Amino acid sequence: MHAQVFSSQPTDAPASDHPKPDRLICGNPLRETWNRIDTPLGAAKSLYSGIWRSEVGKWRIAMAADEQEIFVVLSGRCRLHAEDGSSVEASAGDSVHIPCGFTGAFEVLEAVTKVYVIVE
Repeated sequence: MHAQVFSSQPTDAPASDHPKPDRLICGNPLRETWNRIDTPLGAAKSLYSGIWRSEVGKWRIAMAADEQEIFVVLSGRCRLHAEDGSSVEASAGDSVHIPCGFTGAFEVLEAVTKVYVIVE
């Protein structure tokens, strides 16, 4: 086992996608992911971590009952909209926790690059 350093400027090819059409609210942003860790945590749980980047757009998200995410915005601005109408905005240097069971929308206001950790 060894420590890993994640560069915020990866040079290898990312996995690329767009939000699913049935989740899309605004735009059709290209999203790029450099998953760096994918490891079991025991009891069928996993941890995923890496670099993620997205263009401007907005789409619905729904975290599973046993899934949560913490991310740090490296550049850009984003907003999370909860179903109850509340929202939080994050920009470079901010950390965000998306709790288990969260439903709402993820909006990229300015192209975002983030380091993420997802546990499920």
